[in-house]
Amino acid sequence: MSVIYLLISISIVVAAAFLYAFIRAVRSGQYDDDYTPSVRMLFDDELLTKTKTLTNKNEEQKPI
Repeated sequence: MSVIYLLISISIVVAAAFLYAFIRAVRSGQYDDDYTPSVRMLFDDELLTKTKTLTNKNEEQKPI
């Protein structure tokens, strides 16, 4: 029975260490996305064109 207590305590310590490492990585900017904004800029025109065509189609379908 003492082995179970030992394994549970070790697993809690390991889980706390991973949680600490994750929080530290998030705060230091490890998961900041620097690539997507530069690529999004390239596709902005396509998104605007699609939006304009959708709004034009919606306007044509409305009865006056």
